[in-house]
Amino acid sequence: MKAYVYMVRCRNNALYTGWTNDLTARVAKHIGHKGAKYTKAFKAVKLVYFEELETKSLAMKREYAIKQMKKTQKEALVKGFLGNFRQKTENLVK
Repeated sequence: MKAYVYMVRCRNNALYTGWTNDLTARVAKHIGHKGAKYTKAFKAVKLVYFEELETKSLAMKREYAIKQMKKTQKEALVKGFLGNFRQKTENLVK
């Protein structure tokens, strides 16, 4: 079963990291302020990063690894992810 590790940006510019089996539903909960206590308190505003992994176990390990990173390292992941996403979408309209 596929699993995802993800980061959402909160209004205070913090990055919340989590894992899920259903990325769309989980992010909707965070954005609707019905997810984790942290994202309820600091108001998650958008999904900024995700990875698809083969198993729940791999997703949980990756989540832990990301949570151990410094903020600058997390921001670099987000920047690279968003840059790749923009490039892919621009190629779709060419």
